[in-house]
Amino acid sequence: MPFHEIIGHEQPKAILRTALVHDRLAHALLFHGSEGIGKRLVALCFAQAINCDTPHGPEGPDACGICRSCLQILAHTHPDFRVIEPDREAANPQIKIEQIRELGQHIIYRPLVGQWKVCLIDEADRLTLGAANALLKTLEEPPAHSLFILITSRPSALPATVRSRCQGIRFAAPARTQVEAALITKKEIPPEDARYLAVITQSRIGHALTLDANATRALQDEFNTLVSPKTLRSVSTLLTVAEALHKSDRGQEALEWIAQWVRDLILVRVGADPDSLLNLDRLPALQEAARGAHLDALLELHEDLDAMARAATRNLNPQMALENVLLRLRDAVSATELRD
Repeated sequence: MPFHEIIGHEQPKAILRTALVHDRLAHALLFHGSEGIGKRLVALCFAQAINCDTPHGPEGPDACGICRSCLQILAHTHPDFRVIEPDREAANPQIKIEQIRELGQHIIYRPLVGQWKVCLIDEADRLTLGAANALLKTLEEPPAHSLFILITSRPSALPATVRSRCQGIRFAAPARTQVEAALITKKEIPPEDARYLAVITQSRIGHALTLDANATRALQDEFNTLVSPKTLRSVSTLLTVAEALHKSDRGQEALEWIAQWVRDLILVRVGADPDSLLNLDRLPALQEAARGAHLDALLELHEDLDAMARAATRNLNPQMALENVLLRLRDAVSATELRD
């Protein structure tokens, strides 16, 4: 895919193209930013661009998207391109040392058909300690023909020694209007559905493209019952709901939806523009809850929810976390009508 077809990310694309034009490409790049905003897509496009068989035009290096090299990279069948990622079916997905050792044996040889050997390491924060140390040895003395692209939404979870060997490139979510336009075109959905998906995913276009608007609305309705006055009124109900969600393996998902609600409560409490709300269609309920809410408690809860999201499955008991969050939310919005 050519760079100009990628939605947003103008600064990262400019940095990468400038590096190619001036032949100043680092041997290890760290793409970091929120999950689902297009980091992996840009990495694939860049891998295509540096090994594309088609001579680039006056606009500079780019991928044509249709030559044999570009198609093979897209299909992950190019002999000079490897993708390393955790086993997402595992209970605790990790990138293991065996994968990095195998990569090390691959990368030492010169490219077979392209100019560069490219290794894309997705969710690099899931490297085990042994795998990270093995990768570090390669990054300290990388072969001249090699390029490593590490992708993560949690750069702080990577060892500092690995981060220091990489050129960091930060990615931010595209503008909401860009995401809406892309959803209308690619998914062929009405503008109101495109706006809803862009808002609810906070412009994470990769995530938005996978969602169905009606199914997402139904899911939102379900999880918003967790934060309703009726549910928050009863401690026993909160604990029962938390247990049920944990048993159905939906605790982490519930925490993500609650984080959105807490975010919106804070924005309403401080008088922010309603257009920035993720739950805009529930504005009356937000205003009612925010009226008696304790702002400091909400801010602290939001910070902890953000930390839980960054930690993902590491050392997190979803049931205990959900119980704790719901009880703290109950205390934070402790208006008279919520007390037993």
